Amino acid sequence: MKLLSLARRWETVLAAVLAIVLGTAAWLDPAFMALSTQLELSTHAVELLIVALPMTFVILSGGIDLSVGSSLALAAVIFGLSYEAGAPVWAASVLGVLTGSLCGIVNGAFIAGARVHPLIVTLATLAAYRGLAEGISLGRPISGFPDRFLAIGEGSVGGVPYSLLIAVAAVLAFALTSTRTVFGRRVYAIGSNEIAARYAGVPIARMKLWLYGIAGTVAGLAGIIHVARRNTAKADVLPQVELDVITAVVLGGTSIFGGRGSVVGTVLGVLVIHEVREFVGWRWQRDELILVVVGSILIVSVLAHNLVARRAR
Repeated sequence: MKLLSLARRWETVLAAVLAIVLGTAAWLDPAFMALSTQLELSTHAVELLIVALPMTFVILSGGIDLSVGSSLALAAVIFGLSYEAGAPVWAASVLGVLTGSLCGIVNGAFIAGARVHPLIVTLATLAAYRGLAEGISLGRPISGFPDRFLAIGEGSVGGVPYSLLIAVAAVLAFALTSTRTVFGRRVYAIGSNEIAARYAGVPIARMKLWLYGIAGTVAGLAGIIHVARRNTAKADVLPQVELDVITAVVLGGTSIFGGRGSVVGTVLGVLVIHEVREFVGWRWQRDELILVVVGSILIVSVLAHNLVARRAR
């Protein structure tokens, strides 16, 4: 009950921060807050939001996955090369998502089977998957995809982008899984006390394999959505998405030690980062300033959350 109360308080803090960010943006530049502008900019956050959802589960379990961006890039390249080789767009999409799944399963096999620390494993696969994507694509972009596929990233219904609807469906699925299923309760149990969870009968190795497999699968899906949005598949897509994803999850109140956090908090964390990034880019158009802002948000969020946690205790 105390942890639930703490999570709610932190989510309230994040909601207030988001309101301040939006209010400041509206005051400085009202055009930024126009509904049409916000709907268009929302597509820029879809990949970040989708990948942050399974990352929440991974960090809740006490793990980490630094390779999600590389898995996303490799999935995008496999999709592009498959389509270029003559595969139907649906088959190429399936191959792309399966590539992400395989990347996650490899991570999970080393972490759960060989019991190598997830930081070491995913740091190695971060470089390996990105390097493989560069190698098989020879560093060249792949484009020329059919309009029916590009509609996933560029189309909309009633003004709401299709990709945003996919992201909302993913949020609902992960939120329900975390709060209403045995799988979700086991994730929290592993992160809170892995030894106790093992004695309670939780299949630790199988759970970790599932967690990293799901993270890879969702990264593969995000890679396909990114290609549909940009009409380009290449190995250097979203080169620093790992920083944004981990920042969003930690900012959302998920403890880096596991056992505490929520999907709602992650969604709020993504929204805060997205709105800050977009407004800085909208008003000042400085990429290096965006990096400084995101890094600062991560540091401040950890310090602030620790302060809230200590006061709650």
